[in-house]
Order: sequence, then C-alpha cells, then structure tokens
Amino acid sequence: MKKIALLLFLLNSAFLFAQKEVSGFVKDKSGAPLPGVNILEKGTSNGVSTDFEGSYRIKVKEGATLIFSYVGFSTVEKIASTNKIDITLSESDGQILNDVVVVGSRNSKRTVVNSAVPIDVINVKDVVTQSGKLEINELLQYVAPSFNANKQSGSDGADHVDPASLRGMGPDQTLVLINGKRRHQSSLINLFGTRGRGNTGTDLNAIPAASIKRIEILRDGAAAQYGSDAIAGVVNIVTNDNVDEFTGSITYGAFNTHAKGDFPEGTANTKGYRLDQKGYGNSFGKDQDFDGGSVKIAANYGTSIGNKGGYVNVTGEFLNKNKTLRPGFDFRKGFGEAEIQGVNLFVNLAIPISEKTQFYAFGGSNFRDTDAYAFTRNDGERVVEEIYPGGYTPRITSKINDNSIAAGIRTETSGGWKWDLSNTLGKNKFHYDIKGTLNASLEENSPTEFDAGGHSLLQNTTNLDVSKNYADVLGGLNIAFGTEFRVEQFEIFAGEIGSYATYDTNGVPITDPATQSAPTIPNPDYDPTDPDSSPTISRPGGSQGFPGYSPLNEVNKSRTNFSLYTDAELDVTEAWMVSGAVRYENYSDFGSTINGKLASRLKLTDKINLRGSVSTGFRAPSLAQIYYNLRFTNFSSGGATEVLLAPNDSEITRAFGIQKLNEEKAVNASLGFTASFGDFTATLDGYLINVNDRIVLTGYFDASQLGTNVDKAQFFVNGVDTKTTGMDVVVSWKKSFNENRLSATLVGNINHMKIDKVKNGNLDEKTFFGERDRAFLLASAPPNKFGLNLNYGRKWFDAGLAFTRFSEVKLLDYQMSDLTPEDFRTSPDQTEDQLYAIQKKSATDTYGAKIVTDLTLGFKLSKSTKISIGANNLLNIYPDQQDDWVEAGGYWDAVQMGFNGAYYYARLGFNF
Repeated sequence: MKKIALLLFLLNSAFLFAQKEVSGFVKDKSGAPLPGVNILEKGTSNGVSTDFEGSYRIKVKEGATLIFSYVGFSTVEKIASTNKIDITLSESDGQILNDVVVVGSRNSKRTVVNSAVPIDVINVKDVVTQSGKLEINELLQYVAPSFNANKQSGSDGADHVDPASLRGMGPDQTLVLINGKRRHQSSLINLFGTRGRGNTGTDLNAIPAASIKRIEILRDGAAAQYGSDAIAGVVNIVTNDNVDEFTGSITYGAFNTHAKGDFPEGTANTKGYRLDQKGYGNSFGKDQDFDGGSVKIAANYGTSIGNKGGYVNVTGEFLNKNKTLRPGFDFRKGFGEAEIQGVNLFVNLAIPISEKTQFYAFGGSNFRDTDAYAFTRNDGERVVEEIYPGGYTPRITSKINDNSIAAGIRTETSGGWKWDLSNTLGKNKFHYDIKGTLNASLEENSPTEFDAGGHSLLQNTTNLDVSKNYADVLGGLNIAFGTEFRVEQFEIFAGEIGSYATYDTNGVPITDPATQSAPTIPNPDYDPTDPDSSPTISRPGGSQGFPGYSPLNEVNKSRTNFSLYTDAELDVTEAWMVSGAVRYENYSDFGSTINGKLASRLKLTDKINLRGSVSTGFRAPSLAQIYYNLRFTNFSSGGATEVLLAPNDSEITRAFGIQKLNEEKAVNASLGFTASFGDFTATLDGYLINVNDRIVLTGYFDASQLGTNVDKAQFFVNGVDTKTTGMDVVVSWKKSFNENRLSATLVGNINHMKIDKVKNGNLDEKTFFGERDRAFLLASAPPNKFGLNLNYGRKWFDAGLAFTRFSEVKLLDYQMSDLTPEDFRTSPDQTEDQLYAIQKKSATDTYGAKIVTDLTLGFKLSKSTKISIGANNLLNIYPDQQDDWVEAGGYWDAVQMGFNGAYYYARLGFNF
C-alpha cells in the first residue's frame, strides 16, 4: 500500500509540475472589461472565456502559448511565461475562433457592455466555489439583482419545486433557455404559498450547477424576440464545453436548529425536535442542534472529439438533503423544508462535420425523490385512533423526473449566412406518493400509504434560425430571422382508488361521476335491498394530506404553436446603435398575436452609455392553467375546508361567469446607463412593465349549493391588470496589486407593483380577488433587495463576505377570509368601515427588513485541491414572527431569506 501511495504521489506531482495556472484580465483600449473573450492554449482544444468582468483563469502546460480572440478585435498570442497575464485588445476586422453569444441580441459582435438592454452574465464556477448555495435558485437569489426564490412549506408541490421570479413578476413570466434553446416548464402549478399562486414555472434546480459555464439574465421584455413567457425577461444557461479537465467537489452542510424568539405554549418544534415515525409532533424525539444535513457530490469532465474543435462534456451530481423542522402551531407540526434525494446528469457535445458545419447536442436527466410534511390532523373525523392515537402529520412525497435532449446542425455558407436547425424535446413528470396518511372513510382498515397519481408536461420545439452580419453597412448591420414550431402536451393521471375514493361503512367505494366525489351526509334510511339507497358514510374519503387524482380528474390535452420572427441591429455610427424585432405567434387553442420591440444604445462618452427599449409582449395561458382540476382540503387555524379547483373549460366554471382564458398582454419600457471607469463598472436601469389580463387564481366562492359536496370553488381567470415599476443597479470594482486580488460588487433592485384593475365583472370583488389575494400577488418579491459582495485572494487563500438586505414585506393572513368585520367589534358605535380597517390591521403580517450575512474562506491545499468552509446566514437571522393565522402554519412565510436560519458547510474541490 505504501508503494502504491508513493507512486500516486509521484504521478500527481509530475502532473502538477507539468501544469500551471494562468489568470488575468482582458480589456479594450478604453479600459472596459471584455466578457466572452476566447482564450485558447495553442495547438490544443483547451480553452476558456472571460467572465462579465473580463477575468479568466486557465490551466496550461509549461511554456504554452495563449491565443486571445474576440469578435471585432485583433487576435493576440502570448507565451505563458508568468502566472498572471493581462491583455488589451484592439479593434479589428480580423477573424475569431468562435462567436460569443449573449442573450438579448442575435448579433455575434454584441457584448454585455455595449448592449441596448440590461444583461447579467454570471460565472457559475466562481459563484459555486465561493458560496454554500446548493441549487441554482439559491445561487441566483443572492447574485442577480431582481431574481427571487425561496423554499416553501405546506404548499403541496411547491415544497418540492421552488417557484422563482424576475422583477416581482410570476414564475411563468420568465423564459428559460439552455444554450439559446427554449427549456420546457414544470408540470406543477402552484396553488398555495406566498409566490407564484396560479403559476407554472421552469424548474431551474433540475439543471446541475456543475454543468453550467455561465448564466445570462436578460432583464427586459423579450417576447418579440423569443416568444411567450418572456414578459419579465430571459434566463439563458450556457453549459460547459471545456475539455481535458476533470473538476469536482464534495460538500457537506447543516442548519442551526435554534430559532430565535419566544414561542408560546403549544408551539411545536421550537428547537428542531424530530417528529415520531408516524409523523406526529406530540411525541418528540431527541433535541437537535442541527438538522437539514446535506451532502452534494458533483463532477464534470470534458474530452476532445477529433482535432477540429469537437468535444463532449459530461456532468454528474448527487444531492441528499434532510428535512428541516421549525416552530409551527398545533395544527402544523411538520413546518419546514422538504427532504430531497436527487441525481442529475448532463451531456454537452459538438462534432465538426466540415470546416464551417457542426453537429451539436446537449441534454440531461434529473430525478428527485422528495418528502415534505402536510398539515397535522389532531382529532375529529380525519383521525382514526386505532391507527394514529392522538393524531398524525401526513407526508407528501414525490418522484420528479425531468428529461431533455436538444440536437441540431449549425453552418455558415460562403456568403456569410449562418444557419441553425435544431429540435428540443423535454418532459417533466411529477408523481405523488402520500405517506403517514390514511383514508378516514376506511377507518381502521385504511392503508397508510397511497399512490396519488400526478401530472406531466411534454414540449417539443423545432427551430430554424438564420443570421448575417454586414460589416460594411454604416458601422455594421446584423439581420436575423427564423421560425419555430412547438408542440405541448399536458397530462393528469389517476392514483390508486383508495387515494381519492370515499368508502361506505361496508368498505365499498362510492363515487358520484357528476361530482368526482361521494356524498358525505349519512343516510339513516339506508335499505341494502334498494339500489337507489346509499349506506352511511361517516368520514371524509381520499388520502389525507393530498387527495389523489381520480379518473375524472384525468387530462390529456395538447396544442401547437407556430411563430415567425425577424430582428435587426444597426450601428448607425460608432456611438449610436438601434435594433428592432417583430414576432408573429399562432396558437391552436386561442389564436394569434404580433409583438414588436425597439431598442437603442448611445455612447455619450467613451466611458458612459445611454440605453433604452420599448416593446410589447404576451404570455400564453399554460395548458395546466386551462385544464388543471382537483378537489383538495385547505387548512387554516379556523379548520379544514373542502375546495374544488375547477378546470377553465368546465360547466361549473361557466356557471360562475368565468370566461375562457386568453393570453396576458404586456408593454415593457426601460431606460438606463452603463459606465466604465478604470477598475469600476456600473449599470443603472429603470423599467416599466404593464400587464393586462394577468392570469390569477380566484378566492374561494361558496359552492355548497352546487351539489358537489365541497364547501368552496376556485378558478383560473384573466383577473387583474398590473403595473410594475422599478430599478436595477449593478456596481463592480476589481483590483489586483502585487499578489493581492480584491473585488467588490453591489447589486440591487427596487420594485413596486400596483394592481390597476380587478376584472371581476358581476362577481363579488372581495371573493373574486380580495385583499388577501392581492397581498400575495404584490408580495411576489420584496419591494427592494440589495447585496454587497466582497472578495479577497492571495496565493493559496481567498475569502468572501456578502451582505444581503431584504426589505419589509406585508401579507394578509387568514383573518381576512375566515373572520368577518363583526368579529372585531368592541363597541356598538363602530361603523362597518372602521371594523373593516381593524380587521385588516389585525390580519396584516409585517416582516421587517433583514440583513443576511454570508461568509466563506478558501484554502488551496495544492494546485489541484481546495477546501472551503463557511456559513450562509452566519448570524442566524429569521423573518419576524407571526401569529397562528399565517399561510403555512408556521411562524414565517417564505417572503425574504427563508425560515431555516444559519447553514454551515465545508467543501472539498478538486481540479485535474
């Protein structure tokens, strides 16, 4: 063993001796950083690109020559004689190795610095190695100014798939691309929680962070360029294409369970207590100091294919994260984050066919097994004492499969026309298994686990994109046009019969096809010889925690979409650029729409740019919003309520006067500045987003007279018009002197949403979309968020310190819906308006502004290994505590930094 260890040491030492790491900064003659510059080790396919701040880092052989190339700039070759090489590139018409593609422009010569719209380019490798964030949503929450995402609890499927948003808009109003190709959405539609009610969204966490080279966030309306969903902006994920390098990491971390505050008697889980095996909180296990322990293992490797730039890059990730438990009330003893066990695979490849033609493909597979607590059943008709003495807390578990594959051919003709033909197929499947539960109508004979069915969404997109750059037209003209054909299919599939059926006292399932449920009123005149008579039904049916989908919930619906687009960018002069785009879309289910965009950038000086845009946009209603339906139990401190969420095309929906869903219509405008002064760069962008006919979930209508044996009914509607105004700011500074590396970045967002109109027609406005519903929509993001990120490095040591401030957020709790103004009367002289004002004040949950501190320390053990230790939310900050009327039944809603407190971690990273 000693000889083997010595041999491995010598081999590793020889490898390290033959390699060296070179880093530096690339800028233009004005001193502005150049993102996306290609740096290639001459004679090999080993290369990297500069990040948003013009920085790069690459491992090369001793004595290697580096080639620096960029569109519109002269190519520079430099021998890697030192470990630090800074380069200044001069403008030229010379050729380059590869185009730099930045979302928001189809002009390959356009950079982030001189774009007409605000774009963030995030080097994911740097962010991952300098923080303890485990998933993409967590990463972007703290580095992108207007991106918001939090874990939720007690929100059914949203406990398992995090809803995320840009600029306070809905999760379905941000388009996600992978390498410029449209990504499919999740099949989950959010029904509860604090963000994304009534919305579907894209599951960013299904993409392994280790597979990502950079993330580009276009913070501007782009439906005229990319189609539906791009009202708030576009997130484009660019995957790794590096070769001859193996990178990986092993991360372990855990949360501090000691929530700060005084918790009244009867509060569960005040110090991270375990629930017993039956999921009931009255039988506490051992007091814990830590919970939510997580292990993440990631690896990435790329290798060359041929000698003409072909490659294949493969990523694998494994995540195992335990539940967290935080203070909850007697009816919510399982309040906390879900357990996750997940495996992620992703492959990116390119194969040259000829000198100017390339076949490419990329895709991945994600599997997650998740486990979250529902609301507690303490007593009453939903508890069977023989199975769960004293009560129980059901668990909603899910198996999520998310798969995608894209393939295409890109080529360039002799006339300079670039063609890209591709097809992208993606499918998300969400399957529910309910555990620690029962079907109360079966009483002591009930199983404690049920397959509750689920839903899936398939999307297939075929694209043809064509572009050409005319360098001799004024300062340069780029034109592009193309077409897209998309097929979408949404399915709901039923669970086992015990998950949705109600059983009579003889153990026979009774289902009324007209109502998807069974009668719940006992029949004292039951005659077993009379086929029209029904036996007594003493308890509610279906699996507690989450009722299964029945055959009458089943859906298999599809639609097609065809679109045409054209856009152009013209450099009228060296200082002035204008661009425009027009897109036509036709949906098979609701018709067609045409949208346009104009944008411009003006160089006021060599260091300051003025930029702005105006556009129209749209978002098609998702198939889930049109066809989703379910009967579920809604819990609050006032008790349980049976609710029917009816599909948009049903007779019940029409009976309430709810109309067919149409597309959301938007108008976007932005105006901003960019500046670059030596080591400083800054951007400041104001924006306006008007959305008409925004799709929302209504409140609960009285459905007791429908004969469906439910208390309430709920619908998807084009219910409100909103106006959102705001401002994004990004200021960065980077400096190296001697062997010290310093950087500071300030990111911030100020956002204000206003509901201009509630489109309730003849329906009662307070029920249709009342104060409580409005509050949740307006709280889609904190009114402002600012982050200051400080980094220092020297030789083998680096450190990062980040401060993130979340502003105050206000919500209205269940006192607005479960109580009436009369419940607050203390004097006979009080008017109705006064009582309503008292009720609203009592129902207002105010979450004060909070500052979260993150710290990371990194130590290089060798050139190929590094260990990092740190803490997210170092000071164990929680949102302000609330009373027992909150949405999730715990002391906090997911409105700011989450409700888990401090997270401590250690990571071992390696690079060979």
